[in-house]
Amino acid sequence: MNSKKTQTNAFANLIGSIVFLVIGTGCWIKAASFKEVRNTYVQPAAFPRIMIAGMLIFAAALLIQSIHALLTMDKAAPDSALMEGPLVKKAPSFDFLHDKGLQGALLVMVLCVAYTMLFKPLGYVAASFLLSIAIMFLIGKRKPVQMILISVLVPLAMFIIFYKLLKVNIPMGPLKFLRDLLDML
Repeated sequence: MNSKKTQTNAFANLIGSIVFLVIGTGCWIKAASFKEVRNTYVQPAAFPRIMIAGMLIFAAALLIQSIHALLTMDKAAPDSALMEGPLVKKAPSFDFLHDKGLQGALLVMVLCVAYTMLFKPLGYVAASFLLSIAIMFLIGKRKPVQMILISVLVPLAMFIIFYKLLKVNIPMGPLKFLRDLLDML
């Protein structure tokens, strides 16, 4: 393959789409191992599979677009082709040390990993509260009342929707009394 083509967005998208197809396929297989819950309308694998299907569809579309762009790129003068269309422009390089946006994105990824690790011991509501506070702080929200209200009310509302309406049992950690309180209503 032409070395100029490997420096294009089309080539970067080709690699990215293959990575997401592999990850999506692995996640789809993993979701098949989720236990089925009796007497529930929505099974634990339903929502992840919807999200995975979307990821697979978009990754496949990106793969087709990238292959088409790479195949139709002007072979005689790849430099001139690099200036036409969004997929064939020169791919940007990333400077993780100086780009605040990339640093923020990496920090959010680390927070999401921490969230998944804290999900069982702290429960959904407490872990979601901490994640919400941290992300709002990162994006520049500094009104404490607004941050606390949103970080408490949104996870509680989501817990009620999933537990009462969809009959999905969500880990509550030390806040198990909320589930018992909700069962009394």
